[in-house]
Amino acid sequence: MTEAKPRRPAGADKPIAPRAAAPRVPAKADIRAFLSENPHYLADNPDVLSAVTPRPRHAGAPVTDLQGYLIARLRDENEKLLARHAELLATTRANLLSQGRIHNAALMILEARSFAELIEIVTTDLAVRLDVDIAALAVESDDRPGRPMVAGIRLLAPGDVDRRLGPDRDCVLNTGVTGDDVLYGAGAGLVASEALLRLHASPEAPTGILALASRDATRFDPGQGVELLNFLARVLELCIRTWLDLPKSRN
Repeated sequence: MTEAKPRRPAGADKPIAPRAAAPRVPAKADIRAFLSENPHYLADNPDVLSAVTPRPRHAGAPVTDLQGYLIARLRDENEKLLARHAELLATTRANLLSQGRIHNAALMILEARSFAELIEIVTTDLAVRLDVDIAALAVESDDRPGRPMVAGIRLLAPGDVDRRLGPDRDCVLNTGVTGDDVLYGAGAGLVASEALLRLHASPEAPTGILALASRDATRFDPGQGVELLNFLARVLELCIRTWLDLPKSRN
């Protein structure tokens, strides 16, 4: 009778995987060699430099080493510069986004195929294109102020535009305001900030306002630039003058 051989455990023939070697801490010579081959590494990675703690050059009671204070001040200035750089980048991105919205809105206004469609675009689609809550159009008239005209244009009392903007201003930005029922009607309760743009398409046309309002109190602020908004207002004036066949302004 043949003697049975003992069975080997399953997997006994498989090679044993070697253990992963622990990460080697770089030697000082390696660090020195790396920095010599990459002389701009610390300048490109200031966060690494900020973790470096230099040894004091002088020691002893009668000597005060100012090196640590100077380095701390330089690190603080570097952090401020980085924060300022990030702020400038954020501002640039916001300006580019705003510029794109204004240009797209201007193209949409220019594409109107009639005066009625132009007014409809301004009073319905413009708010979405500019990412605001309300876009309202109003003109001065001897008729009852606040009453909507045909096509959604609201009425203002004579001289009301100058009272709201000032006689020599074409654009006013207001923040932390309460919405005006005359301009915004039922949507006045949403308004926390606004941009008021003067519209004067022709000497034969009444003065008007394009009002853009947001529930965000920081959306429009007096410290912001108004060049793009003024550009949009001039495009709208041009289209109104063209569709109504009005003479050009004397200016």
